[in-house]
Amino acid sequence: MWKKIAGIGAAATLMLGLVACGNNTDKDASVGEQVNYKITGIDPGAGIMTATEQALKDYDLNKWTLTSGSSAAMTAALKKAYDKKDPIIITGWTPHWMFSKYDLKYLKDPKGSYGDAEEIHTITRKGFKADHPGANKLLSQFSWTEDDMGEVMLAIQDGKKPEEAAANFVKKHQDLIAKWTKGVDKVNGEEIKLGYVAWDSEIASTNVVGKVLEDLGYKVTLSQIEAGPMWAGIAKGSVDVSLAAWLPQTHKAYAEKYKGEFEDIGVSMKGVKIGLVVPKYMKDINSIEDLKK
Repeated sequence: MWKKIAGIGAAATLMLGLVACGNNTDKDASVGEQVNYKITGIDPGAGIMTATEQALKDYDLNKWTLTSGSSAAMTAALKKAYDKKDPIIITGWTPHWMFSKYDLKYLKDPKGSYGDAEEIHTITRKGFKADHPGANKLLSQFSWTEDDMGEVMLAIQDGKKPEEAAANFVKKHQDLIAKWTKGVDKVNGEEIKLGYVAWDSEIASTNVVGKVLEDLGYKVTLSQIEAGPMWAGIAKGSVDVSLAAWLPQTHKAYAEKYKGEFEDIGVSMKGVKIGLVVPKYMKDINSIEDLKK
């Protein structure tokens, strides 16, 4: 199995008490009072966090704070609140397994702080195609649906190790794998380093592609890093590939900062989305505008 490197500069896990504990559950209280004017976020380097900070400014939500942590801590906080039917507001994105497990809704964003529907792009370092033409062809042909990704994410959530869930998916979907690998020859030990952010969606995609590359004879290393170092690694050449570039909005700042220093070789998924998310049992809140009440 491919080598996996521990997270570099990963954000420390949130203490769960930050969010669900101490909420004001008085039904007459405002939404802000009920959640102590806190939005539960993920790692501070993520584009969705930058967009949320902008949303706080756009909507004049001066009382509100955005707490940072890990994706796992965010979903754990969501579970804790959801099980008790407590109010909670999180930074969310689709595709994500939590939308299958819980009854959730996006808050409307009339000011457009989070932009329109996005795409997940595959990016490589400069010179990657010349060094690894076969892998580059495979990666440029890689695309799948939310249902495909959801199958892997749910398997991981249900207790499978990411590499096991990926191997099972590859074995089950040979027709899809054949489309990705069409015209790609096997190699003997060419080394490729894949960098990814610790979002459940990117854990799924990177492990699946890592398995496909491994089956073709590549020696693959998976490195979990935050968004900033991931883009910097691609630009500087210390990371070969990332399947985790969310564009045009989420990673806009990084794409602009490193313009001309990376290759965008394909879109693996269209119509993805980011924004503020709440459980549907929070019936009195449907828009970010409602947070001002």
